[in-house]
Amino acid sequence: MTTEAAPNATRSVRGQALRLAPHPDHCDDVVALGVLVRRLRAENPRPLLAADLFAGAGGMSLGLEHAGMRVVFGADFDRDALATHAHHFGGMSVGWDLGDPENVEEVGRILRSVNIDVIAGGPPCQPFSKAGRSRMRYLVQHGVRETHDRRKDLWQSYLEVVRTARPRAVIMENVPDMALDREMFILRSIVRRLEDWGYSVQERVVDTYRYGVPQFRQRLILVALHGGLDFTWPEESTKKVTLGNAIRDLPEVDPQEGWMSEATRKGWRKYGGPQTEFQRDMRAEVPMTQSDRVYDHVTRRVRDDDAVAFEQLDTKTRYSELPDELKRYRDDIFDDKYKRLDANDLSRTITAHIAKDGYWYIHPEQNRTLTIREAARIQTFPDHFRFAGGPTSAFRQIGNAVPPRLARAMGAAVAEVLGDGAARLAVPTARTRSALANWGRTTAEVSPWLRSRSRWLVVLGDALLGEESTTVAEAVWPILSVWNTPEDLIANAETLVEVSGWLGREDASAAVLELAQTLTREGGSLDDARLAELVGRGLMRRSAVELAMIADPEEEEPVIANTAALRVAGRFFQGTERWLKNRNSDGRIAVGRLIGFDEESREAQIALIELGARLCTPKAPDCDRCPLSAWCRYGAGR
Repeated sequence: MTTEAAPNATRSVRGQALRLAPHPDHCDDVVALGVLVRRLRAENPRPLLAADLFAGAGGMSLGLEHAGMRVVFGADFDRDALATHAHHFGGMSVGWDLGDPENVEEVGRILRSVNIDVIAGGPPCQPFSKAGRSRMRYLVQHGVRETHDRRKDLWQSYLEVVRTARPRAVIMENVPDMALDREMFILRSIVRRLEDWGYSVQERVVDTYRYGVPQFRQRLILVALHGGLDFTWPEESTKKVTLGNAIRDLPEVDPQEGWMSEATRKGWRKYGGPQTEFQRDMRAEVPMTQSDRVYDHVTRRVRDDDAVAFEQLDTKTRYSELPDELKRYRDDIFDDKYKRLDANDLSRTITAHIAKDGYWYIHPEQNRTLTIREAARIQTFPDHFRFAGGPTSAFRQIGNAVPPRLARAMGAAVAEVLGDGAARLAVPTARTRSALANWGRTTAEVSPWLRSRSRWLVVLGDALLGEESTTVAEAVWPILSVWNTPEDLIANAETLVEVSGWLGREDASAAVLELAQTLTREGGSLDDARLAELVGRGLMRRSAVELAMIADPEEEEPVIANTAALRVAGRFFQGTERWLKNRNSDGRIAVGRLIGFDEESREAQIALIELGARLCTPKAPDCDRCPLSAWCRYGAGR
């Protein structure tokens, strides 16, 4: 029997694993890469050459090429993904472990030798222990390179390649969780290093559907431009590409076929033609000789009992709602084990889990799980794009990929800035951080207890003086400031009562005294849990608790995106406080950009919050006295 496949592709006899021939411009060594680069530059004097690290199958690479760049280097440790990348893109595709410092050094040298313009990729980011964070913070702040091999911390390998290769631009993609830990430790470390090397950096959590990707999928995107160039984010669309819009043109699949069907061995199914703009885009690069075919439109065979269960599902049915006789898993643990997708909405996020089972991805109208081609479509891989290896590997490569449409939007925006000779310069974080910290140290607008670096004194000052005028606070604070511990307060209880009587804050002083007695009696520290308890009891303002968390120099300070800080950040970057859609992602990222990651960051964050509360007020901001006014877009528009 003769099998059919796409150009440069052959299938194994069983029709399972797809083997792909390398791209005609594939390079096996640095010499051949140099020849290719010289040829590309001869054909186009100003091509943007890109490298894709942790490239996987090449979703980022494909998007960058669609944006007009040429990808000439890819690296990944997955053998099948590497074969996929080598088939679709010219240049070198290497399976080197980027946790190995020698490989990292070699990649940096190679990319430097060809004057690479853009480095892109999505390095895995593992969390740090508290001790590890302390050491890494010291290294980052003092510009010291790591001296030993941290194989799990591949983001550091990625940055080391950037440091050596010195590209004009860096595009990094990752999961939003990288920016959602309290201290935003890894993200702030990355930004600090890049800025120290002469890059301006912007980060944002994006919804991929706003760039034409038909699924719920959020990604953290970081863009760094050498020379301090300012980056303009690509325009977002409010129009959604629905799942039905993306896949409804694909032919029906018998759920009983499975991997070993005749269609699988033959390699393609009869295709009737695209019906929507998205579908036409997916078919645009399919050769004319294959316009009536669709490849990889195969999925797992559906078990007989699952077929019955699938029949019971609509788009809102949960697994726990199925009849007990149709459940093969515990419904208290696997409440959403089966999910029928909605053709009139976005798909749920395609992840690498789809390689293990497809139960989260049941076709909206057919009683089966998604095919390889449908999953690829949802990730915006076009129909001519093939995946090396077996079906499970293909699903894994698709789930791990950057959606090409997202990469195309980011790549096009980067290319536009790099090609603009009059591009404006960004405001360095070091400048805003220093301006805030200096203002906080010198102005009377910042409450004096916030300069104490003591959680206890912040609690005490806010409880008794938080509602008072600056004049009263400055006059009374010297009395309170010497009570450095709860024991000191107890020893001066009579003075406390007298002072609170002047202020009319008897209830507050009684609560603080009770707290001091509890801390003394029970021991323990004024930790985050106890501070939260004080808010719950109405004894402290939430804003003061947040400031107390920042004040302690023995702890990593969290990035606080409260209302006051967000108002300043929104006005500074966009001219309006209403652009920050999510304070836990966009908001905290914007605050992090203003305060940076330095010895001054703690002071800068306290000053930022006080600035928002005292000068950058909702109705009557005092821009003339603001330390950020020289760069603020809100102030410039007044």
